[in-house]
Amino acid sequence: MNYYETYAPVVTWFAIRLMITFAIIFRWSLRQVDFVMAYPQAPIEMDIYMELPQGIETAQGNSKDYVLKLLKNIYGQKQAGRVWNEYLVEKLRSIGFNQSLIDDCVFYRNNTIFMVYVDDGIFIGSDDDLLQEAIKDLRELNLKIEDQGHPADYVGVNIRKTKDGSYEFTQRALIDSIIKDVGVTDSKSKPVPAKVSLQLHAFKDDLPFDQRFDYRSAVGKLNYLAQTTRPDIMYATHQVAKYSSDPRQTHGEAIEYLVRYLKRTRDLGLSFKPDASKGFECYCDADFSGNWNKALAPVDPSTAKSRSGWIIFYAGCPVCWASKLQTQVALSTTEAEYIAMSMALRDVIPVMNLIKEIKSKGFSVICNKPHVYCKVFEDNSGALELARLPKLRPRTKHINVCYHHFREHVRKGLIKIFPIDTKDQIADTLTKALAQNSFVKLRKFMCGQ
Repeated sequence: MNYYETYAPVVTWFAIRLMITFAIIFRWSLRQVDFVMAYPQAPIEMDIYMELPQGIETAQGNSKDYVLKLLKNIYGQKQAGRVWNEYLVEKLRSIGFNQSLIDDCVFYRNNTIFMVYVDDGIFIGSDDDLLQEAIKDLRELNLKIEDQGHPADYVGVNIRKTKDGSYEFTQRALIDSIIKDVGVTDSKSKPVPAKVSLQLHAFKDDLPFDQRFDYRSAVGKLNYLAQTTRPDIMYATHQVAKYSSDPRQTHGEAIEYLVRYLKRTRDLGLSFKPDASKGFECYCDADFSGNWNKALAPVDPSTAKSRSGWIIFYAGCPVCWASKLQTQVALSTTEAEYIAMSMALRDVIPVMNLIKEIKSKGFSVICNKPHVYCKVFEDNSGALELARLPKLRPRTKHINVCYHHFREHVRKGLIKIFPIDTKDQIADTLTKALAQNSFVKLRKFMCGQ
């Protein structure tokens, strides 16, 4: 073994989307950079030897009796990403950048913010000259860095600045790749990502998936798409991903249905048009035992579990979302909704802390009087009461203590919970398949288009 640790952090997408939102609101400058051949730039951490690659000869020939001693890190080493990250962090600190306590790949220096995803970085700041100066300082440390100008394509996401100053995030190339992989070549398309009439289960009596396309590869690409620019397919993607270990024909057909929807909405993505009056908001919802099927329960116990869905906005721009099965079986709608709220606020709190950190570094933020706080919208009166008034009730006293973690934030006014009509609950589409009219209405709120 020639390594001990392999973990290397990358910037979170909620940080990227939040910083882009700030950049639009306060008219900050952005520049994208690429570290050329990043891994070999970092010094190797220990003696590493490798067999002679096929076709390579040395002065002693290509005998298997000889090996090569690496002088630089190479792509393919398990620890290369971590070694490069540690090396870059050291260099950034040496020129005055401070590492974020919330996101390990966010750095601050004066009026400049730097975010890095392996070897791709984005500088954001109040003035373009400051960004140029930071790039110059890195080059003086003998780092090979390419200034790519205004961000256009960041880790597979196309970033376009429109005439009105807003931004659009799209992934047409990835969608085209998924369509090709799944083999949807005809012109048929679908208006929604999942059938309202079909609830996916293990379907053990169904025929195994015929492997006409790589199921797991398709799920992996769909997951990346859903997590970066397409919250509208989050529910449908999570449904098909759940059965990756033993897919059936019905599951394969569900992927094809989803891909036909993507074919119809290829140009759809996220539109960032900030509205400072909306502040920091979270919409959370639950579908109580929505997947229940008594006949299938013995072979698929998760059919009794409820699904949580939530989406977090800053100034009306989506920064974080999720669709997940709850880990415990809820015994009532109130319990399911309360657990969904608790799960959502686990994402709200780090976003809130990042906003506070940015404010503490001297950057302008909205929602800062008297302090940064989050508005949470919930459509269940029982869950609202339980969150606001922590009484011991016979029907809810059994709820695991871990789900009460946010009550202190409510007491301090850092989180404020408001009722909302079910038809206006944006997170509804993250918990279940909806009919076309309802889905398109909520999609416009989520994606901005």
